[in-house]
Amino acid sequence: MKIGYFVNQYPAVSHTFIRREIRALEALGVEIVRYALRSRADGLTDPEGQREHERTAYVLGAGAHVLLCSTARAFLMQPRAALDALRLALKLGWRSDRGLLRHLAYLAEATVLAAWCRRDGIAHLHAHFGTNSAAVAMLAWRFSGISYSFTAHGPEEFEKGGLLSLDEKLRRAAFAVCVSSFGRSQLMRLVPETLWGKIKLVHCGLDAQFLSGAPPAAVEAARFVCIGRLCVEKAQTILVDAAAALSRDGVACEVVLVGDGPMRPAIEAAIDRAGLRGRIRITGWASSERVKQEIAAARALVLPSFAENLPVVIMEAMALGRPAISTYVAGIPELVRPGENGWLVPPSDVEALAGAMREALAAPAAEIAKMGAAGRQRVEERHNAAREAEKLRDLFAKTLTATTATAR
Repeated sequence: MKIGYFVNQYPAVSHTFIRREIRALEALGVEIVRYALRSRADGLTDPEGQREHERTAYVLGAGAHVLLCSTARAFLMQPRAALDALRLALKLGWRSDRGLLRHLAYLAEATVLAAWCRRDGIAHLHAHFGTNSAAVAMLAWRFSGISYSFTAHGPEEFEKGGLLSLDEKLRRAAFAVCVSSFGRSQLMRLVPETLWGKIKLVHCGLDAQFLSGAPPAAVEAARFVCIGRLCVEKAQTILVDAAAALSRDGVACEVVLVGDGPMRPAIEAAIDRAGLRGRIRITGWASSERVKQEIAAARALVLPSFAENLPVVIMEAMALGRPAISTYVAGIPELVRPGENGWLVPPSDVEALAGAMREALAAPAAEIAKMGAAGRQRVEERHNAAREAEKLRDLFAKTLTATTATAR
């Protein structure tokens, strides 16, 4: 079974879950060929990321000449398919906030991707994210006849479902994957009920890097870690405000923010206003091993997000025996159970977040260890990468069987 994987940008620092999925599928004997629209190798901090970069073929890296020649060849050799793809691209463009020109670019990119899939003997193409990668995969299907599917992660797909034409993408896809029950419900909300049977639940998973061996012992240190892109959706400024509230009450703690992004200047300004420059530090992007070290050195993970689907970093923290403090948002309550393996607070509620952090600081190490063990058990049950990859492999196999039967 030879499957093409297509992503807008791969490998990306924040997309380690895609790497794990690919590794797990390859361990099951599935051959994965990696494609992406663009590269950003300068952001990679680990050797594995560099290796994945070298194994990936980049559509935009082929150059404008290849895109133009491939598009011209497609219209000359496959005029009917090309006109159908053009109509589809224009339809998506009219509905989109990205405009017609952007979707005409997707059309050109799709001709290159389709040619590469035929060249490489791809049996099925799977795209991650229901945004431009799914659009290009759908248009490539029209040129190549190779079936496609996509994983909708959210929250962007669900916020812009109509603008992204998720109904059109799902209608032509073999199936779509959602990584949480919440995500599945949101995709169901955006498409006709007749398409619901195509929506499958396959969780993001963790591999032996997190699930093998005993988790590190709970620590006494008054330290929290927050891991993620520094952006408004992750609400790190709310965390700064909560730490400031604790400080005013005489409760000292350290907060480590692992990540980088557009909100970094605003977060640093908030830290300075609160006078917490010595208590809150930003590491920037970190390797997977550094992330594990920061989680192990913390009492708990804090993720005060405004918008999510089901954050992989919560799984990682729980697998390492650390409880999570997060918000009643999206799929997070599917994993975090208050009083059992963490705390949940309303998003944007600084007082509630500070209260949960205060409780975590006051809890004995034995209680933190007990909550961490409960979290690890839940992750092992629901987010084992090998088991989730088996579900995905079976979906690919079922699609290929159906395609073969239809062809016959």
